[in-house]
Amino acid sequence: MTTTINKEEIQKFSKLADEWWDVNGKFKPLHMFNPIRLEYIAYNIRQHFKIKGNEINFLKGVSILDIGCGGGLISEPMTRLGGDVTGIDASEKNIKVAKIHSLKNKLKINYLNTSPELLDSKEKFDVILNLEVVEHVSDVSLYIKSCYNLLKEGGIMFTATLNRSLMSYLKAIIGAEYILRWLPVGTHDWNKFLKPEELLKLLQNENFYTLDIKGLEFNPILSKWKKSNNLSVNYIITSSKS
Repeated sequence: MTTTINKEEIQKFSKLADEWWDVNGKFKPLHMFNPIRLEYIAYNIRQHFKIKGNEINFLKGVSILDIGCGGGLISEPMTRLGGDVTGIDASEKNIKVAKIHSLKNKLKINYLNTSPELLDSKEKFDVILNLEVVEHVSDVSLYIKSCYNLLKEGGIMFTATLNRSLMSYLKAIIGAEYILRWLPVGTHDWNKFLKPEELLKLLQNENFYTLDIKGLEFNPILSKWKKSNNLSVNYIITSSKS
């Protein structure tokens, strides 16, 4: 069977699995990145599903699939917001780390060691989180198609990745990996990054309808991320199943 799993990428992240919840470890950039991602995702889910009120568990009743969940950095906060979360990852070690951490925090999350094309498409989700994954899969077209099959009619998907630009090479590769050492050298392959127009085309080919696209920028002075219209490095696309 054709697969989206890139074994080299899985081995790379499996070696780092024990560091997922170390805020000053190899995944420090993701811990810094999480607040803006969660803010953006929560806002757009509210808008799309017309969820009103200020309840902390406003995602109650919303089924969420977190693909490439790693150690659970997004799965856990989405569960705390009331979401019914399933987290999947092709790395068995990542899933073990995620399960242990969620148990320690008394969070009910359905973690599975699998990939989207292997999930039973009879079970469909209201929301799919596809964050920093497409640049690590072996077959992007199959990956997007599998996501479409797993999304409910009227559901939404968030796809976050890196642009294949000169700026992303300078910031995400040279800066983050070689100079600042935020990430292990070799974490990313710049050639696998997708330009926004390329990703939009892939999504449109599978009948996804684009709702929003935003850039995510890092402010080194404040050491915080913010939303912007600059798509040159990190960007996120919100799309619905039409």
